[in-house]
Amino acid sequence: MNEINSKLIDTCLHTANASEKEAEDGIMHLRKIQDADVAGKRVILRVDFNVAIEEGRVKESFKILAAKESIDYLLNKKCKVALISHLGRPEGKVDPKFSLGQVVSDAEIILGEKITFVPDCVGEKVREALENLGEGVLLLENVRFYAGDEKNDTDFSAQLAENFDFFVNDAFSASHRDHASVAGVARILPSAAGCRLQEEIAEMTIVKEHPIHPAVAIIGGAKIETKLPVIKFFEEKYDYILVGGRIANEAIDQKIKFSEKVILPFDFIDDRLDIGPKTLDKFKEIIAAAKTIVWNGPTGKFEEEKYAVSSNEILKAVLVSGAFVLIGGGETLEILERNDAMEKVDFVSTGGGAMLDYLGGEVMPGIAALEE
Repeated sequence: MNEINSKLIDTCLHTANASEKEAEDGIMHLRKIQDADVAGKRVILRVDFNVAIEEGRVKESFKILAAKESIDYLLNKKCKVALISHLGRPEGKVDPKFSLGQVVSDAEIILGEKITFVPDCVGEKVREALENLGEGVLLLENVRFYAGDEKNDTDFSAQLAENFDFFVNDAFSASHRDHASVAGVARILPSAAGCRLQEEIAEMTIVKEHPIHPAVAIIGGAKIETKLPVIKFFEEKYDYILVGGRIANEAIDQKIKFSEKVILPFDFIDDRLDIGPKTLDKFKEIIAAAKTIVWNGPTGKFEEEKYAVSSNEILKAVLVSGAFVLIGGGETLEILERNDAMEKVDFVSTGGGAMLDYLGGEVMPGIAALEE
């Protein structure tokens, strides 16, 4: 077991009693599901089932499985549980290709629970489904079929809340959004952080505030403007920041100045679609000496095998480094899944943009709404 692993928090029922100061620092000001009087209540549980679907089948189980601990906890408390999530970008309109009804059969297998689908997320259909609920949980229809969700409309938040006694947010990956189903309902109903949300925050706090050195961040992907705040954060706290992917090209083209801690690529493959072998060797040398590694975003155009070389090689280096490793971001998770490495990493975050916002010090509306 490496050094920082001894600091990992216990999950679910034990999380609230975790002895590690680093973990407690992150969640001590949150209202927690373990401290709430939820027994027998009608609970709306915000999850993130925004998963890839191909030919009606779920391609990724990770985000769905992340909700299991909170679901099990609530069912053990004899709660009537309704799961609410978004899927894709239906732009406030009903669109069958974004219906959460598609995930029911796979989610039942992943969670090991009977799931009853409700073809709406507000109103009479939800009330009736709660009254008739026997075993298992409800899954409500895509909350983004209503424009009021992304607008955090007060009236829509009230509609979401009206059939329930309590709200639990377990969707860290959506908690950087000021949406009705994330922050709005939390301000109407008694509310608390779910097991997974607590775990995400505690782990982020460890790598944000108490990394063991040498500490290395690997930042890739696209949109340099969204990555700059977290790069600047890591410049203050970490020993090296290894930058690849499109953001490296953007940083070079825009002549952005960084400290000597930030290592930009100095050779490339083809039209800068992947970092070159000399840069890759330098990155691997730094990774080999690390004790803490945080990774978000591929270092090349990994969708094409030819340009996935650096991302795959970096993953191999990370896995044998002996460091505590935290990885997040949808594309980075694809790299893990392709290499059958999900279980080989110390902590995999459900968040991509949420992870970057949290580490970069941005206000997280879904978390702020649960602070005491």
